[in-house]
Amino acid sequence: MSAFHMQKSEREIQDAEVLEEILAHGRYAVIALCRNNDPYLVTLSYGYDSGRRALYFHTAHKGLKMEYIQANPSACATVIEDRGYIMGECAHAYRSVVCRGILRAVGGIEEKKYGIEVLLRHLEKDPEVVRKRSLASDRDYARATILRLDITEITGKAGQ
Repeated sequence: MSAFHMQKSEREIQDAEVLEEILAHGRYAVIALCRNNDPYLVTLSYGYDSGRRALYFHTAHKGLKMEYIQANPSACATVIEDRGYIMGECAHAYRSVVCRGILRAVGGIEEKKYGIEVLLRHLEKDPEVVRKRSLASDRDYARATILRLDITEITGKAGQ
């Protein structure tokens, strides 16, 4: 049960299949992080693994995002399905999902391979093209930094 309530409960998406569909078709997530009461947002493309209920991200090994995650792995991410602005109504059609959970860099080459495969299958029409070009050896996987957001809570909302 969420600690938060939806202001307009008629817009809440409660159907788990619909929430899964939005995550399965989305391409990027906006991730909210916080350290020392200082918020930070970052937008990343992702791969969704419904079996593990996790989002996978590829990222740089160093940088502000990694510093925030190290300081506080609690994260909140949103995926928005934009269905367009409705002219003359001052309204927007959309569906969105908010995921809360723990965001961590994965360790070990096998989990990195798994995470990259989730990303490629989610984002690429032909994952083999990227595998051949960028993932020729275990060394390529070892150099990659893969993040996994283990989802502990998920809510959804739809407009129009």
